[in-house]
Amino acid sequence: MEGLIKVRGIVLSERAVGEYDRLVVILTVERGKIRAFARGAKRPRNHLSAALQPFHYGTFSLYAGRDSYNVQDAEISNYFEGVRRDLDNSMTGMFFLELADYYGRENDDNSALTALLYQSLRALENGKPDRRLVRAVYEIRTLVIDGQYPGIPDGSWQASTVYAMDMIANSTIEKLYTFEVSEEVLNELLRIAKMYRKQFIDRELKSLKYCE
Repeated sequence: MEGLIKVRGIVLSERAVGEYDRLVVILTVERGKIRAFARGAKRPRNHLSAALQPFHYGTFSLYAGRDSYNVQDAEISNYFEGVRRDLDNSMTGMFFLELADYYGRENDDNSALTALLYQSLRALENGKPDRRLVRAVYEIRTLVIDGQYPGIPDGSWQASTVYAMDMIANSTIEKLYTFEVSEEVLNELLRIAKMYRKQFIDRELKSLKYCE
């Protein structure tokens, strides 16, 4: 590895390691999914303690050692407090983070996945569109980014559902959350997302049970 680097990304998870350290997982634009140690982050008044929390988006300075990354500094530009402080939003958001962790790849271009996660958290925080629609859109578009999207499954879907699926698959990420759907179409989108989840994800996503 090559010394000090800077990456932009979102903290997916963190856990204690030993008495004073933390291990964080960050989805980054430049390096894909990174696991990095934050030495001394559990010590009182350590400057990294508050920065390295799930949902936090910013720029992270990492020292790339021989076989691991170490966090030197973090400049957080969005804490997503509106997601963290609302119970339903936080549960849905944790599902988003877990799905991003599942699809994120190390040393890969994850710019589209990071942008999708960021826009989806913004939509949750803004309260529009419906939280359930944000979840369905996020799940389906994640498959598109990963290259596994099989198209709309066979079935008697409403024409508006087919149209919504086309928008989810082909719109720019910035425009993904600029439309609303009827309750009937929303339920069909959630059914389709569930079908895809059973087909493509080979393990249980623990956070899902809290937001269904």
